[in-house]
Amino acid sequence: MKKITISTGGTGGHVIPAQILYDYLEYKNQIVITSDKRGINYLNKKKYKIKQIDVPKLNINIISFIPFLIKFILSILRSYLFLYKNKIEILISTGGYMSVPVCIAARFLNLKVFLFEPNLIIGRSNLFLLNYCEKIFTYNKKIKNLPKKMCHKNFVIKPLIRKEIFLSKKKLKQNSKLFSILIVGGSQGARKFDNLFNEDLIKLSKKLKIKIYHQTSVKNLRELKNFYISNNIDFHVFSYTHNLHKIIKKCDFAITRSGASTINELVFLETPFLAIPYLYAKDDHQFFNAKYYVNKNLCWLVRENNISKNFLYKFVLNLIRNKKLIIQKKKNMHNFHKKYDWKLNSSQLNKLLSK
Repeated sequence: MKKITISTGGTGGHVIPAQILYDYLEYKNQIVITSDKRGINYLNKKKYKIKQIDVPKLNINIISFIPFLIKFILSILRSYLFLYKNKIEILISTGGYMSVPVCIAARFLNLKVFLFEPNLIIGRSNLFLLNYCEKIFTYNKKIKNLPKKMCHKNFVIKPLIRKEIFLSKKKLKQNSKLFSILIVGGSQGARKFDNLFNEDLIKLSKKLKIKIYHQTSVKNLRELKNFYISNNIDFHVFSYTHNLHKIIKKCDFAITRSGASTINELVFLETPFLAIPYLYAKDDHQFFNAKYYVNKNLCWLVRENNISKNFLYKFVLNLIRNKKLIIQKKKNMHNFHKKYDWKLNSSQLNKLLSK
Protein backbone atom coordinates (compact mmCIF):
# COMPACT_ATOMS: atom_id res chain seq x y z
CA MET A 1 0.00 0.00 0.00
CA LYS A 2 1.42 3.35 -1.11
CA LYS A 3 0.82 6.83 0.28
CA ILE A 4 -0.24 8.91 -2.71
CA THR A 5 -1.11 12.58 -3.16
CA ILE A 6 -3.07 13.75 -6.19
CA SER A 7 -2.45 17.43 -6.91
CA THR A 8 -5.17 19.40 -8.67
CA GLY A 9 -7.11 22.66 -8.59
CA GLY A 10 -8.55 25.46 -10.67
CA THR A 11 -11.29 24.23 -12.98
CA GLY A 12 -13.45 21.11 -13.17
CA GLY A 13 -11.29 19.95 -16.08
CA HIS A 14 -8.41 19.40 -13.65
CA VAL A 15 -10.44 18.33 -10.61
CA ILE A 16 -12.69 15.67 -12.20
CA PRO A 17 -9.72 13.50 -13.30
CA ALA A 18 -8.27 13.82 -9.79
CA GLN A 19 -11.48 12.40 -8.33
CA ILE A 20 -11.50 9.53 -10.82
CA LEU A 21 -7.85 8.71 -10.09
CA TYR A 22 -8.70 8.72 -6.38
CA ASP A 23 -11.49 6.19 -7.01
CA TYR A 24 -9.22 4.00 -9.15
CA LEU A 25 -6.45 3.87 -6.59
CA GLU A 26 -8.04 4.13 -3.13
CA TYR A 27 -8.74 0.45 -2.51
CA LYS A 28 -5.01 -0.37 -2.65
CA ASN A 29 -3.50 2.89 -1.42
CA GLN A 30 -3.86 5.77 1.03
CA ILE A 31 -4.87 8.81 -1.03
CA VAL A 32 -5.22 12.53 -0.35
CA ILE A 33 -6.06 15.27 -2.85
CA THR A 34 -4.35 18.66 -2.63
CA SER A 35 -6.19 21.54 -4.25
CA ASP A 36 -6.46 25.31 -4.23
CA LYS A 37 -9.53 27.20 -3.03
CA ARG A 38 -11.18 27.20 -6.48
CA GLY A 39 -10.69 23.49 -7.04
CA ILE A 40 -12.11 22.50 -3.66
CA ASN A 41 -15.50 23.83 -4.79
CA TYR A 42 -15.64 20.98 -7.33
CA LEU A 43 -14.72 18.26 -4.82
CA ASN A 44 -17.07 16.11 -2.78
CA LYS A 45 -15.70 16.84 0.69
CA LYS A 46 -17.63 13.93 2.24
CA LYS A 47 -16.10 11.40 -0.13
CA TYR A 48 -12.50 12.55 -0.57
CA LYS A 49 -9.69 13.31 1.82
CA ILE A 50 -8.57 16.85 0.91
CA LYS A 51 -5.78 19.25 1.83
CA GLN A 52 -6.04 22.88 0.68
CA ILE A 53 -2.81 24.45 -0.60
CA ASP A 54 -3.44 27.76 -2.32
CA VAL A 55 -1.21 28.85 -5.17
CA PRO A 56 -0.98 32.43 -6.50
CA LYS A 57 -1.74 33.00 -10.17
CA LEU A 58 1.19 34.33 -12.18
CA ASN A 59 0.98 38.06 -12.81
CA ILE A 60 3.43 39.53 -15.34
CA ASN A 61 2.95 43.01 -13.91
CA ILE A 62 6.36 44.12 -12.56
CA ILE A 63 4.85 45.68 -9.43
CA SER A 64 2.92 42.48 -8.61
CA PHE A 65 5.71 40.04 -9.43
CA ILE A 66 7.61 40.24 -6.11
CA PRO A 67 4.48 39.58 -3.97
CA PHE A 68 3.63 36.72 -6.37
CA LEU A 69 7.12 35.24 -6.00
CA ILE A 70 6.94 35.36 -2.19
CA LYS A 71 3.53 33.65 -2.18
CA PHE A 72 4.72 31.08 -4.70
CA ILE A 73 7.76 30.16 -2.58
CA LEU A 74 5.49 29.88 0.48
CA SER A 75 3.20 27.48 -1.41
CA ILE A 76 6.25 25.31 -2.22
CA LEU A 77 7.22 25.34 1.47
CA ARG A 78 3.68 24.38 2.57
CA SER A 79 3.64 21.61 -0.01
CA TYR A 80 7.04 20.35 1.17
CA LEU A 81 5.95 20.23 4.80
CA PHE A 82 2.71 18.47 3.93
CA LEU A 83 4.40 15.80 1.79
CA TYR A 84 7.18 15.28 4.34
CA LYS A 85 4.97 15.08 7.45
CA ASN A 86 2.55 12.66 5.77
CA LYS A 87 5.38 10.50 4.36
CA ILE A 88 3.96 10.68 0.84
CA GLU A 89 5.67 8.32 -1.61
CA ILE A 90 4.02 9.20 -4.93
CA LEU A 91 2.62 12.43 -6.37
CA ILE A 92 0.21 12.51 -9.30
CA SER A 93 -0.46 15.89 -10.88
CA THR A 94 -3.51 16.55 -13.08
CA GLY A 95 -1.89 19.65 -14.56
CA GLY A 96 -2.42 23.39 -14.26
CA TYR A 97 -0.25 26.00 -12.57
CA MET A 98 -1.85 25.05 -9.22
CA SER A 99 0.12 21.79 -9.21
CA VAL A 100 3.55 23.24 -9.96
CA PRO A 101 4.58 24.12 -6.33
CA VAL A 102 3.53 20.65 -5.11
CA CYS A 103 5.51 19.01 -7.92
CA ILE A 104 8.57 21.12 -7.13
CA ALA A 105 8.32 20.16 -3.46
CA ALA A 106 8.00 16.49 -4.45
CA ARG A 107 11.14 16.87 -6.54
CA PHE A 108 13.07 18.22 -3.54
CA LEU A 109 11.94 15.16 -1.58
CA ASN A 110 12.88 12.77 -4.43
CA LEU A 111 9.34 11.43 -4.67
CA LYS A 112 8.04 9.65 -7.73
CA VAL A 113 6.05 12.15 -9.80
CA PHE A 114 3.46 11.16 -12.40
CA LEU A 115 1.64 13.62 -14.64
CA PHE A 116 -1.79 13.35 -16.21
CA GLU A 117 -2.77 15.12 -19.44
CA PRO A 118 -6.40 14.60 -20.59
CA ASN A 119 -6.14 16.99 -23.55
CA LEU A 120 -4.76 16.20 -27.00
CA ILE A 121 -2.10 18.88 -26.58
CA ILE A 122 0.21 18.98 -23.56
CA GLY A 123 -0.45 21.88 -21.22
CA ARG A 124 2.32 24.30 -20.32
CA SER A 125 2.64 23.18 -16.70
CA ASN A 126 2.96 19.52 -17.70
CA LEU A 127 5.45 20.48 -20.40
CA PHE A 128 7.54 22.28 -17.77
CA LEU A 129 7.40 19.28 -15.42
CA LEU A 130 8.12 16.54 -17.99
CA ASN A 131 11.82 16.38 -17.09
CA TYR A 132 10.99 15.54 -13.49
CA CYS A 133 8.28 12.91 -13.93
CA GLU A 134 8.39 9.12 -14.16
CA LYS A 135 5.51 8.90 -16.66
CA ILE A 136 2.81 11.11 -18.12
CA PHE A 137 -0.63 9.50 -18.54
CA THR A 138 -2.30 10.51 -21.80
CA TYR A 139 -5.07 9.30 -24.11
CA ASN A 140 -3.03 9.28 -27.31
CA LYS A 141 0.40 8.16 -28.55
CA LYS A 142 0.54 11.14 -30.88
CA ILE A 143 -0.25 13.81 -28.32
CA LYS A 144 0.80 17.24 -29.60
CA ASN A 145 3.84 19.12 -28.26
CA LEU A 146 5.39 16.03 -26.66
CA PRO A 147 9.17 16.31 -27.26
CA LYS A 148 10.61 13.27 -29.08
CA LYS A 149 13.12 12.68 -26.31
CA MET A 150 10.20 12.35 -23.86
CA CYS A 151 8.11 9.89 -25.90
CA HIS A 152 9.26 7.00 -23.69
CA LYS A 153 7.46 8.65 -20.76
CA ASN A 154 4.07 8.64 -22.50
CA PHE A 155 1.84 5.99 -20.90
CA VAL A 156 -1.40 5.76 -22.88
CA ILE A 157 -4.56 4.85 -20.97
CA LYS A 158 -8.25 4.72 -21.83
CA PRO A 159 -10.15 7.92 -20.99
CA LEU A 160 -10.89 8.16 -17.29
CA ILE A 161 -14.61 7.60 -16.77
CA ARG A 162 -16.17 7.68 -13.31
CA LYS A 163 -17.34 4.36 -11.90
CA GLU A 164 -20.89 5.63 -11.38
CA ILE A 165 -21.04 6.50 -15.08
CA PHE A 166 -20.10 2.94 -16.03
CA LEU A 167 -23.00 1.74 -13.90
CA SER A 168 -25.45 4.37 -15.18
CA LYS A 169 -24.79 3.42 -18.80
CA LYS A 170 -26.74 0.22 -18.27
CA LYS A 171 -29.87 2.21 -17.54
CA LEU A 172 -31.82 3.04 -20.68
CA LYS A 173 -33.02 6.54 -21.47
CA GLN A 174 -36.74 6.97 -20.92
CA ASN A 175 -38.79 7.61 -24.03
CA SER A 176 -40.16 11.12 -24.32
CA LYS A 177 -42.06 13.14 -26.89
CA LEU A 178 -39.81 16.09 -26.09
CA PHE A 179 -36.53 16.67 -27.89
CA SER A 180 -34.14 17.31 -25.02
CA ILE A 181 -31.07 19.49 -25.53
CA LEU A 182 -28.21 19.79 -23.05
CA ILE A 183 -26.11 22.98 -23.11
CA VAL A 184 -22.83 22.79 -21.19
CA GLY A 185 -21.13 26.16 -20.82
CA GLY A 186 -18.26 24.85 -18.69
CA SER A 187 -16.42 26.79 -16.00
CA GLN A 188 -14.88 29.17 -18.55
CA GLY A 189 -16.80 31.27 -21.04
CA ALA A 190 -20.22 30.17 -19.76
CA ARG A 191 -21.54 33.72 -19.93
CA LYS A 192 -21.06 33.91 -23.70
CA PHE A 193 -22.63 30.47 -24.12
CA ASP A 194 -25.74 31.57 -22.21
CA ASN A 195 -26.67 34.11 -24.87
CA LEU A 196 -25.23 32.51 -27.99
CA PHE A 197 -28.39 30.69 -29.08
CA ASN A 198 -31.21 32.70 -27.47
CA GLU A 199 -33.02 33.56 -30.70
CA ASP A 200 -32.62 30.04 -32.09
CA LEU A 201 -33.99 28.44 -28.93
CA ILE A 202 -37.04 30.73 -29.00
CA LYS A 203 -37.71 29.76 -32.63
CA LEU A 204 -37.23 26.05 -31.90
CA SER A 205 -39.61 26.17 -28.94
CA LYS A 206 -42.34 27.62 -31.16
CA LYS A 207 -41.90 24.91 -33.77
CA LEU A 208 -41.05 21.85 -31.64
CA LYS A 209 -41.64 20.37 -28.20
CA ILE A 210 -38.24 20.84 -26.61
CA LYS A 211 -36.73 20.84 -23.15
CA ILE A 212 -33.44 22.58 -22.39
CA TYR A 213 -31.00 21.42 -19.72
CA HIS A 214 -28.52 24.25 -19.31
CA GLN A 215 -25.34 24.25 -17.21
CA THR A 216 -23.92 27.66 -16.39
CA SER A 217 -21.94 29.49 -13.70
CA VAL A 218 -23.55 30.35 -10.37
CA LYS A 219 -23.48 34.07 -11.28
CA ASN A 220 -25.59 33.49 -14.39
CA LEU A 221 -28.29 31.24 -12.91
CA ARG A 222 -30.95 33.85 -12.21
CA GLU A 223 -30.61 35.66 -15.55
CA LEU A 224 -30.75 32.40 -17.49
CA LYS A 225 -33.80 31.15 -15.61
CA ASN A 226 -35.59 34.43 -16.32
CA PHE A 227 -34.87 34.03 -20.04
CA TYR A 228 -36.47 30.57 -20.22
CA ILE A 229 -39.44 31.55 -18.06
CA SER A 230 -40.18 34.73 -20.04
CA ASN A 231 -40.11 32.77 -23.31
CA ASN A 232 -42.18 29.87 -21.98
CA ILE A 233 -39.49 27.26 -22.70
CA ASP A 234 -39.40 24.06 -20.66
CA PHE A 235 -36.02 24.08 -18.88
CA HIS A 236 -33.74 22.93 -16.11
CA VAL A 237 -30.89 25.35 -15.31
CA PHE A 238 -28.07 24.28 -13.00
CA SER A 239 -24.45 25.04 -12.10
CA TYR A 240 -21.69 22.49 -11.51
CA THR A 241 -22.99 19.06 -10.45
CA HIS A 242 -21.39 15.70 -9.66
CA ASN A 243 -24.36 14.06 -11.38
CA LEU A 244 -24.04 15.53 -14.86
CA HIS A 245 -24.12 11.99 -16.27
CA LYS A 246 -27.71 11.57 -15.03
CA ILE A 247 -28.73 14.66 -16.97
CA ILE A 248 -26.80 13.54 -20.05
CA LYS A 249 -28.81 10.32 -20.09
CA LYS A 250 -32.04 12.33 -20.34
CA CYS A 251 -30.93 14.25 -23.43
CA ASP A 252 -31.12 13.54 -27.14
CA PHE A 253 -28.42 16.01 -28.11
CA ALA A 254 -25.83 18.25 -26.47
CA ILE A 255 -24.07 21.52 -27.24
CA THR A 256 -20.86 21.85 -25.30
CA ARG A 257 -17.45 23.35 -24.85
CA SER A 258 -14.85 20.66 -25.47
CA GLY A 259 -13.12 20.10 -22.16
CA ALA A 260 -11.75 16.55 -22.17
CA SER A 261 -13.81 15.20 -19.24
CA THR A 262 -17.16 16.46 -20.57
CA ILE A 263 -16.79 15.20 -24.13
CA ASN A 264 -15.40 11.84 -22.95
CA GLU A 265 -18.53 11.36 -20.83
CA LEU A 266 -20.81 12.36 -23.71
CA VAL A 267 -19.14 9.85 -26.03
CA PHE A 268 -19.21 7.10 -23.41
CA LEU A 269 -22.90 7.71 -22.71
CA GLU A 270 -23.59 7.82 -26.47
CA THR A 271 -25.15 11.28 -26.54
CA PRO A 272 -24.46 13.01 -29.89
CA PHE A 273 -23.04 16.50 -29.45
CA LEU A 274 -21.93 19.66 -31.18
CA ALA A 275 -18.59 20.88 -29.85
CA ILE A 276 -17.92 24.63 -29.72
CA PRO A 277 -14.37 25.09 -28.33
CA TYR A 278 -13.73 27.93 -25.92
CA LEU A 279 -12.00 30.60 -28.01
CA TYR A 280 -9.48 31.54 -25.34
CA ALA A 281 -8.45 28.07 -24.14
CA LYS A 282 -4.68 27.90 -23.81
CA ASP A 283 -2.95 26.49 -26.91
CA ASP A 284 -6.43 26.01 -28.40
CA HIS A 285 -6.53 22.61 -26.66
CA GLN A 286 -10.34 22.40 -26.72
CA PHE A 287 -10.32 22.52 -30.52
CA PHE A 288 -7.87 19.61 -30.72
CA ASN A 289 -9.91 17.62 -28.18
CA ALA A 290 -13.01 17.93 -30.36
CA LYS A 291 -11.15 17.47 -33.67
CA TYR A 292 -9.94 14.06 -32.49
CA TYR A 293 -13.54 12.88 -32.07
CA VAL A 294 -14.69 14.54 -35.28
CA ASN A 295 -12.06 12.57 -37.18
CA LYS A 296 -13.62 9.40 -35.76
CA ASN A 297 -17.10 10.58 -36.78
CA LEU A 298 -18.28 10.81 -33.17
CA CYS A 299 -19.42 14.44 -33.01
CA TRP A 300 -19.84 17.74 -34.86
CA LEU A 301 -17.55 20.73 -34.48
CA VAL A 302 -17.91 24.45 -35.19
CA ARG A 303 -15.82 27.46 -34.25
CA GLU A 304 -17.74 30.00 -32.17
CA ASN A 305 -16.86 32.86 -34.52
CA ASN A 306 -18.32 30.88 -37.45
CA ILE A 307 -21.78 30.62 -35.90
CA SER A 308 -24.29 32.67 -37.84
CA LYS A 309 -27.92 33.60 -37.22
CA ASN A 310 -30.30 30.60 -37.28
CA PHE A 311 -27.36 28.15 -37.13
CA LEU A 312 -28.68 26.09 -34.22
CA TYR A 313 -32.27 26.33 -35.43
CA LYS A 314 -31.35 24.80 -38.80
CA PHE A 315 -28.94 22.30 -37.21
CA VAL A 316 -31.49 20.84 -34.79
CA LEU A 317 -34.28 20.74 -37.38
CA ASN A 318 -31.97 18.80 -39.67
CA LEU A 319 -31.20 16.28 -36.90
CA ILE A 320 -34.89 15.72 -36.21
CA ARG A 321 -35.77 15.36 -39.90
CA ASN A 322 -32.80 13.08 -40.55
CA LYS A 323 -32.82 10.76 -37.55
CA LYS A 324 -30.14 8.60 -39.16
CA LEU A 325 -27.59 11.29 -38.31
CA ILE A 326 -28.10 10.80 -34.57
CA ILE A 327 -28.46 7.02 -34.86
CA GLN A 328 -25.16 6.75 -36.74
CA LYS A 329 -23.32 8.89 -34.18
CA LYS A 330 -24.67 6.68 -31.39
CA LYS A 331 -23.48 3.54 -33.17
CA ASN A 332 -20.04 5.01 -33.70
CA MET A 333 -19.84 6.01 -30.04
CA HIS A 334 -20.89 2.52 -28.95
CA ASN A 335 -18.22 0.87 -31.10
CA PHE A 336 -15.59 3.33 -29.87
CA HIS A 337 -16.24 2.60 -26.18
CA LYS A 338 -17.46 -1.00 -26.15
CA LYS A 339 -14.10 -2.41 -24.97
CA TYR A 340 -13.68 0.09 -22.14
CA ASP A 341 -13.25 -1.57 -18.77
CA TRP A 342 -13.13 0.34 -15.48
CA LYS A 343 -11.38 -2.52 -13.66
CA LEU A 344 -8.74 -2.83 -16.39
CA ASN A 345 -7.90 0.88 -16.19
CA SER A 346 -7.66 0.65 -12.41
CA SER A 347 -5.47 -2.44 -12.59
CA GLN A 348 -3.11 -0.83 -15.12
CA LEU A 349 -2.58 2.27 -13.01
CA ASN A 350 -2.11 0.36 -9.76
CA LYS A 351 0.49 -1.94 -11.33
CA LEU A 352 2.46 0.96 -12.72
CA LEU A 353 2.45 2.86 -9.42
CA SER A 354 3.39 -0.21 -7.37
CA LYS A 355 6.66 -0.77 -9.28
